[in-house]
Amino acid sequence: MDKKDGMNYAPKGKVNRVVNEGEFTFAAIGLDHGHIYAMCNGLLEAGGELVAVYDPDMEKVKAFIETFPQAEVSKSEEDLLTNPSIKLIAGASIPSMRCELGLKVLDHGKHYFVDKPAFTTKEQVEKAKAKTEETGLRWGIYYSERLHVEGAVFAGQLIEEGAIGRVVQVIGTGPHRANPSIRPDWFFEREHVGGILCDIGSHQIEQFLHYTGAKDAKVLHSKVANYRFKDYPSFEDFGDATLLADNGATFYFRVDWLTPDGLGTWGDGRVTILGTDGYIEVRKYINIAQQDSGDHVYLVNHEGEKHYACHGKVGYPFFGEFILDCLNGTEKAMTQEHAFKAAELCIEAQDMAIRVEEASRITSK
Repeated sequence: MDKKDGMNYAPKGKVNRVVNEGEFTFAAIGLDHGHIYAMCNGLLEAGGELVAVYDPDMEKVKAFIETFPQAEVSKSEEDLLTNPSIKLIAGASIPSMRCELGLKVLDHGKHYFVDKPAFTTKEQVEKAKAKTEETGLRWGIYYSERLHVEGAVFAGQLIEEGAIGRVVQVIGTGPHRANPSIRPDWFFEREHVGGILCDIGSHQIEQFLHYTGAKDAKVLHSKVANYRFKDYPSFEDFGDATLLADNGATFYFRVDWLTPDGLGTWGDGRVTILGTDGYIEVRKYINIAQQDSGDHVYLVNHEGEKHYACHGKVGYPFFGEFILDCLNGTEKAMTQEHAFKAAELCIEAQDMAIRVEEASRITSK
């Protein structure tokens, strides 16, 4: 795993099987984003069985089966959709195409696990809501920056234990390295990725809702810009937003594609969570100039100051819980309402965002 390449960042954790062999079979369709490797890793470690893969690009398929040789190469998408033994389809196709695939998957009686952003328009979210209500099947979304980061998981556990009291404010930063030379053309087109707040902003909004326990929030303000990558006019390399939750908690987040080459990983992602009785800081992927490992959690409360090195100690409980949710009709891993609300709010933040270049011309008059 190349820590400097966020597109192919695929963490591996502890094997914690929640099902017996053959009890939960799944397949992969759509290999456009490298997150598909991490999604499959998580399901496999929880006891899922990866049985097949399909993508129209055979080069992507060849690379995939080098990592997952147990996956049989399918001749068509339809073959997998109509295979009655497959319970779930995992997909990381081009973002604007992810909803269309999901609708097909649920229509064929299977659960869907999709990379973020799961949607690029509000219309897509509404279609997905209607389809899950119609079928009773799960539409899971891979919000990896909380679900697949042990420090972020542990922070949630501390909050549940009351370590910082009631959460009242969250600050999230999600910087990423662009690596334009290895990115596909669609990566730079807003119509395909939905924009920076829709794309990597989705991680931020999901973690805000989770840590605060909010059911809904209002986007108060948002901005986007393209400061560096002028060769790609519709691309956005910076975005930020401010939100107010229905329970009174507030949120500010910043995302960007401006990670310098000197950083030892693809992005110095962090979250600071303020409670009525203390605060938590999570340094997700690196502790700059100290350790190249991530998953560092700092807790300050009335009992004192603590540092937890969580890497390799916490695991990723989402995947096992999600498999059991699919099998049992429960919602312990993540409620469907929560998954869709985070997606909806990031699209709202994107749609109402001020483009900084335009604003600067206005304010200079």
